[in-house]
Amino acid sequence: MQAMLLRRVGEFVDGAAALDTVELSAPQPAPGEVLIEVTCCGVCHTEIDEIEGRTPPPRLPVIPGHQVVGRVVSAPVGSSLVPGDRVGVAWIFSACGHCEYCREGRENLCPDFRATGRDAHGGYAPFITVPADFVHRLPDGLSDTEAAPLLCAGAVGYRALSLCTLDDGDALGLAGFGASGHLVLQMARARWPRSPVVVFSRNAAERALALELGATWAGAADAQTPLPLHAIIDTTPAWAPVRAALRNLRPGGRLVINAIRKEAADAAVMAGIDYPQELWQEKAIQSVANVTRADVQACLDLAARAGIRPRVRTYPLAEANAALADLKFGRHAGAKVLLVRA
Repeated sequence: MQAMLLRRVGEFVDGAAALDTVELSAPQPAPGEVLIEVTCCGVCHTEIDEIEGRTPPPRLPVIPGHQVVGRVVSAPVGSSLVPGDRVGVAWIFSACGHCEYCREGRENLCPDFRATGRDAHGGYAPFITVPADFVHRLPDGLSDTEAAPLLCAGAVGYRALSLCTLDDGDALGLAGFGASGHLVLQMARARWPRSPVVVFSRNAAERALALELGATWAGAADAQTPLPLHAIIDTTPAWAPVRAALRNLRPGGRLVINAIRKEAADAAVMAGIDYPQELWQEKAIQSVANVTRADVQACLDLAARAGIRPRVRTYPLAEANAALADLKFGRHAGAKVLLVRA
């Protein structure tokens, strides 16, 4: 099979090839694993973080991709899955199932957490094997390309929304408006229809998309919002938007940072934080770490029920490097999806 392979970690330069096109043997499922024929795979900013070394070190060489949609080819004895089932695979490839975090329903914090496309081969290939317990059936009504971004951009956005602890009518802000943000906006409007949602983005096309999808207001990344916000979700890779977000929170508000790492280049901006203006009055900062299977399933169910659909731009698998470059350099609003099976 033809796959896209990450062999080395380093800066991803526009026009360069971070991934190599290779011929590999199709994987064989181990006991307890499902063999899936991949139809498409979403392209996520986490792949950029992985390529550039901001995630825990990947198992090199590795096939990236953790927003995987496909059809079951074979399933282990005792599984409820059968050949032909349409399924998805998310960032959570496996967890131990017995540590304190797994027992508490926080398997995303498991010390033995394994990530699809980082610790095990992912979906930038025609076939993938995955533990049966970590495979998700996809709801009817979602096409393959619509379902793919929901498996990470949507699911981690759903978790971030849950951590905001909002009530209907509370004001929400979204700092950054990529694949996750444009899904979070739709989920927020479905869950809290009376809540105003504002968007901060340096990208004019993203601000236009936010207004089209129902944002109350959209402004620059460092803009002052017209109303104080109960919660803000930050999905940017930089520190400067964190300072801006804190200034826009109401007393007692919560900033949820949905990012694996922040770039070191502007870290000094946090050293000059204005405590009375930006953090005082019981403002809280919360980070998001990965997703649980429950987050993935809840996101899929909400999307199917509420008609939430991502804006998708598709690429053939062979153009994975171009898709990654478009993602990193902010070209084209919405989500990017690789078409794996023609």
